[in-house]
This record gives sequence, C-alpha cells and structure tokens, in this order.
Amino acid sequence: MTTHRSRELWFWLLFSAALALTIHLLAPILTPFLVGIILAYIGDPLVDRLEARWRSRTVAVTAVFVAMTLLAGVAVMIFIPLLQQQIETVVTRGPDYLTWLYDHLSHALAEIGIALPVPEREELIRLFQGKVLADSGRVTTLLGLVSQSGMTLLGWLSTLMLIPVVTFYMLRDWDLLLERLRRTVPRKYEKVVVQLATESDQVLSNFFRGQLMVMGLLGAIYAGGLMLVGLDLALLIGMVAGVVSFVPYLGFIIGILAAGIAAAVQFQELLPLLGVVAVFTTGQLLEGMVLVPRLLGESIGLHPVAVIFAIMAGGELFGFLGVLLALPVMALVMVGVRHLHRSYLDSGLYLAPREGDDG
Repeated sequence: MTTHRSRELWFWLLFSAALALTIHLLAPILTPFLVGIILAYIGDPLVDRLEARWRSRTVAVTAVFVAMTLLAGVAVMIFIPLLQQQIETVVTRGPDYLTWLYDHLSHALAEIGIALPVPEREELIRLFQGKVLADSGRVTTLLGLVSQSGMTLLGWLSTLMLIPVVTFYMLRDWDLLLERLRRTVPRKYEKVVVQLATESDQVLSNFFRGQLMVMGLLGAIYAGGLMLVGLDLALLIGMVAGVVSFVPYLGFIIGILAAGIAAAVQFQELLPLLGVVAVFTTGQLLEGMVLVPRLLGESIGLHPVAVIFAIMAGGELFGFLGVLLALPVMALVMVGVRHLHRSYLDSGLYLAPREGDDG
C-alpha cells in the first residue's frame, strides 16, 4: 500500500515538473491561447444561460462571441486615437520631463553632498531624442502611425487573430472539454477532484470578473479625476494605473508619481499637484473600502506580500505568461491548501489526545 502511494506521489510530482517545463519552453507562443481561454471562461456562464433559453449552444456562443467582438472593436476605436494623442504628448514633452527630473534630483542630492555632473543632463536628453524617440515611433506604429516591417507586423496580427479563434472554439466546446477531463480522473479521486474543481471555479470566477471590474473602475476614476485636474496625460496615466492595480499599491504608486511629475512640468504650480494627490487618495480609499470588498471580497485570500511575490516569481519563471498566470495559479493553490487544512483538522494527527490526558 505504501509502495503504491509512493508511486502515485512520484507520478504526480514528475507530471507537475513536466508540465511546468513545457509551459516554460512554450511560454512565447502560449499567451494568445491563455488569453482566449480566460475570455472563454469569463463568457461561459452567459453562454450557458442563453443556451438554456435558446436550446442551441452554437447560437448562444455566436451571440456572446459577436457581443464580445463588438465591445472590443468599440473600445479600440474609442481609446486608440486618444492614446495616440497621449503618446505624441509624451514624445513631444519628453525632454521637459527629463529636465525637470534632472534638476530636482540634482538639487536634492546636492543638499546631502552628492553632485551630479552637468554633462549628464545633456546626455539624458540626447538619449531620449535618439533611442526613446525611435522606440516611441515603434509604439505609435502599433497604433497605426507608421508602417513596421512586414514579418513583425504579420507576427502581431497572427497572434491577435489567434485570440478570437481560440475564444470561439473554447466557448463552443467548454462543457464538453470539462466532461472529458472529469472522465479521465481516477474513480477513487473523482469526488475530491470535483469538490476542488467546484471551489476553484468559484474562486477563479470571482477573481477574474471582480479583478477586471476593479481595474476598469479604478482606471476610469484615475483618468476622470486627472482630466478634471486638467492633466494632458490623464487618460494614459489613469489607464496604466488601473491596469497595474492588480498588484497591491503598485497602481497607486506608479500613478501618483507619474501624474505628479507630469503635473509639475505642465502647470508648475502647487494646486494641480494637490489635485493629483486628492485623485489617487480618493481612488485608493474607494479601492480598499468599496471596490475590493464588494467585487472581490475574499476570492483569493492572499496577503499583499504574497500577491507581489507570486507575480514576481511568475514573471521570472515564465515571463509575461507567468505574470498572467501568477494569481489564478495562486488562487488554485490556495484552494488546495484550504482542502489540506480541513483534512488535517479532521485527521487523527490533530484530534489525537495529548499525552497524559484522560481517555
């Protein structure tokens, strides 16, 4: 019996190691598949509801897929021109930002006895005008400003086209794939696996839908508030701060620093800086007191330090794919840990009386 369990343990350890190695090796091409699977997972509950009403999975999938495609298209048509303007502003005023940063940094360091060489300032500006402007040209290329090399553009287009294809087929076959996976589970583990899968589904659904809503709402709050302040880069900074807010406090830190520098360069007055602080303080308070408790709750139940570690570890091991996978995988790990904790509390090891106790 012990030998049998030992073999099973070694099998799952080797399987997990092989799976991790495969993901690591294939990480560069897995991102569109992962994004498609996530979109299908998010859209599957709506497909199930429409299927129950219309009696046709194909019709339900087509309706949800068309709705998701139209929503993405409208978002692209609205936001890309706005972001294009923001990027052009960054390119135009980049030397001003560098000059402001250099002047204030050199002044602060001079007060503690550290002097920056004067030529370094001109070198920074030359670097921006050379490499950064060239790189920003490549970024704006993606937004349609200039043409890129054919092979690179083809690679981007093929990757983008894979996402809707994967999403459509995963939506269509989602329930079938789950049933096939269930049939492959060893019979003696089926009950436990189904229980864990159900709990994992609840955690992941709460996480994905809740996190996307929190990111979107925070981005809107930051961007709207900065627009009221009058900041030229309000949309770009607000969206970036909202997107990276899945890492605790990172969106707040990046947003308030970037917006503070942009406001200082643009206005050179104290009142707009106070407005920036008010916008991000309000967003942080709303995130902690309203958005996260109502939309996420205890969906993962991880300490902020654990979230940061998971994202950094995922990025180090698997690159951008690892960043996407970090929190969902950690959510599944937490489901397993909770199951093991419940099993331990019901075990004889925990319930056994202490030595010397009666009975």
